[in-house]
Amino acid sequence: MRTDFVDWLNAQPYTDNTRNAQLYRVKKVEEAYGDLDGHFRNGTYQQIIDDLQYSARDERENKPNLSKIKFEGNIRHNLQDYKNAAARYRRFLNEMDVSDMVRKPLQDQKGQPDEEFLSEKLQRFSMEKDLQFALRKNIQALSPGLRIIDDGAERNVKTGFIDITCEDDESIVVIELKAGVADSRAIGQILGYIGDLMVEEEGRKVKGILIAHDFDKRCKSAARAISGLTLKKYSIDFSFSLTE
Repeated sequence: MRTDFVDWLNAQPYTDNTRNAQLYRVKKVEEAYGDLDGHFRNGTYQQIIDDLQYSARDERENKPNLSKIKFEGNIRHNLQDYKNAAARYRRFLNEMDVSDMVRKPLQDQKGQPDEEFLSEKLQRFSMEKDLQFALRKNIQALSPGLRIIDDGAERNVKTGFIDITCEDDESIVVIELKAGVADSRAIGQILGYIGDLMVEEEGRKVKGILIAHDFDKRCKSAARAISGLTLKKYSIDFSFSLTE
């Protein structure tokens, strides 16, 4: 496991307990399956993710834990936590690779990175992380009765990472956050997550909330046709005071 993974975790909207739990779980996965960086380089990382998959149907059929990780307690919840941690470490590795790939061509062409381009990406990334952190601290401001069920970090599903996974008395709720104006691509993204959970949590109702500063016309029109999907706007309030 790379040492800069700790720095990457520190930049995420996680509590100290969540960061420590992610480090522990990645170490456990690596102890069971070997060098994760090596699996990433060799193209065998997905085999680990698949090995840690355990669905609601598997639980109903009382299937055993066939992974290489040994533990006590609920099989589905434990394997989901280990799978999420392993997938999160892979996302970290991917982001490190993409960062290098973006910077090197820019440096080759111009002699230095395109700071304006990189700054814009960083600001959007930072805003979405800040939104997630604030919402996690006060989830019921979004909707009374919501309870966060993702162990403090984004849940990994087949098509990506869900920003916040919640439940209410009736269903699982997928929450996706977008800084700025959301377009129709955001609709496709959250629908993919909803579809993934409908498979993983078979038998449970799944709905979604897409949050953005605003939505384009196509996004609004698409959402009207989708039962169980809600669009909500966020706003930022400023207050000012005189300096001493």
